Amino acid sequence: MKSSEEIKQKLDIVDVIREYLPLKPAGMNFRAKCPFHREKTPSFMVSPDKQIWHCFGCQKGGDIFSFIQEIEGIDFVEALRMLAPKAGVTLRRQDPKLASQRNRMLDILEMSRKYFHHNLINSPTAAKAREYLKERSLSEETIEEWQIGYSSDSWDAAITLLKSKGFKENEILLSGMIVKSQNSSRFYDRFRARIMFPINDINGNTVAFSARVSPEKEAEEKMGKYINSPATQVYDKSKILFGLDKAKMNIKKEDLAIIVEGQMDAISAHQAGFKNVVASSGTALTADQIQILKRYTLNIAIAFDMDEAGAMAADRGIREAMRAEMNIKVIEVPQGKDPDDCIREDPAIWQEAVKSAKPMMQYYFDQTLKDKDLSQVENKRSVSQFLLPIIAQLGNRIEQDFWLKALAEALAVKEEILREAIQGQQAPKAPKAANEEVVDRPAKAKNRDEKMSELILALILKFPELLNYVINNIRLEHIQGSHSQGLYKSLINYYNIIRPNTEDVSGSLPILAYSNFKNWLISNDGPENTANTDQLRLLDQLVFLGDREYTDISSDLAKNELIKIVLFLKKVNLLKQMKNIERLIAKAEQESNSNELNSLMEELKILSEEMQEYGN
Repeated sequence: MKSSEEIKQKLDIVDVIREYLPLKPAGMNFRAKCPFHREKTPSFMVSPDKQIWHCFGCQKGGDIFSFIQEIEGIDFVEALRMLAPKAGVTLRRQDPKLASQRNRMLDILEMSRKYFHHNLINSPTAAKAREYLKERSLSEETIEEWQIGYSSDSWDAAITLLKSKGFKENEILLSGMIVKSQNSSRFYDRFRARIMFPINDINGNTVAFSARVSPEKEAEEKMGKYINSPATQVYDKSKILFGLDKAKMNIKKEDLAIIVEGQMDAISAHQAGFKNVVASSGTALTADQIQILKRYTLNIAIAFDMDEAGAMAADRGIREAMRAEMNIKVIEVPQGKDPDDCIREDPAIWQEAVKSAKPMMQYYFDQTLKDKDLSQVENKRSVSQFLLPIIAQLGNRIEQDFWLKALAEALAVKEEILREAIQGQQAPKAPKAANEEVVDRPAKAKNRDEKMSELILALILKFPELLNYVINNIRLEHIQGSHSQGLYKSLINYYNIIRPNTEDVSGSLPILAYSNFKNWLISNDGPENTANTDQLRLLDQLVFLGDREYTDISSDLAKNELIKIVLFLKKVNLLKQMKNIERLIAKAEQESNSNELNSLMEELKILSEEMQEYGN
């Protein structure tokens, strides 16, 4: 069995999606507001029976993998890696999809993480490192959760291990785990005698390490207290926030992301129960990090060690967040302590600091106006020169207007003067995140004929025992809409294939199993293949349509409904044929073609009589 199929068997799509969305029961299914476009009424549906999802608003849908790919912005292989641990499935390395260079690097980093963590827990040489972490008040549970480790004081311990597991030197080099000697062709371990903090991507894959020198080596260390992995194919520090893989669901739940500078700040916060904290790892926020956070919340609170407002104003990431119309607050930790120190002293103090966080613009105003004599013109000038460009960065004009008025009042100047001064400094509108591309954008309206064609297919999928009747009474040309026609054609083909093997002696029809039909659509790659993306998406959509329109009705009532739709579609088809013949009759009259005219009149008479029969 393929790893993907094993994962599907072991994971319930409802449980996985519920980690991201508040699902509510809707008959046999579950409903929520779609996370991929803005909508007022929920149109996002999840089927526990079929293990699929579909949004009637933006028309996206699929299985458990497509949902994870869409909401996390990752490819199929990364979704596979993300869901495998949840399902308790071990991915097989021989799978060619997992043999790419990127995934080989992830395997190297994962094995290194396990090796370092084992060292910390078991190696006698890691005694000082364990003592240091204990002094920092980290519990054994926290060390296990964050997989903190220790790299041996050896030049080749890691590379020797990795090579013994089948990895090549060049692969290990590209992963950032080793360094090439300047004096020879030999390679040596990048990390030696250091406490190792794994850096994970948003999906929990270890992509890099931050390494602190072990306490007993501090005096002789020449490379610095902390060293980090270099940029690699899997690690771009501008796109990583430390701890986001653990914090993202709590950020969504709390509707707030708290950003601290250091990794120990984030770890201490999580240990104390503040699970919505991530770390920028001492670097400025980036546009990519802001857009990633925006998937989970529009509210961020920053606890950076910056004494001056100017330092924050220079942070390009904060400016990006302002342009993206995010709500930014500043956490002022008492006595200028680090969040780590504050939390270890008294978590209640940190909790109060978070609760009392100031809106970013209020923080700028307070810091800039502090101890300023605004009766002096030069002070008014310096304050306006500092604050006006920041106000100009605000993406929301209402918020911008509010702070312009506040500044005019503080400086005792006319608001119009500031408005003139701010012209030309307006910030460009921030690009929308991938999950904000649609705001209830309606799909192209379907006419009644197309809607009825979809209903008849939905009925077949919900009551497969009706398939035989439909095939004997509805021709392909009766079905309206190209996608519906394609799906009906596939149903007929599938019916003809399975019928000889499933029909019993009484001649009853073969039962249509949704999962079998869908798998046949996906795998059918012959000349008659119609299994395209649109057809598969329509199949899932019709499953939900059948559940929505025909909940709790009997098979007999379903057949009555089916007969009405069959009659309607036949009449629609007859009307189209009659209109077409009427046009041909008019043309034959113009051309005085009596033979053609007589033939057409006879055909029109037959169709009219057939229409009268349907009318009765």
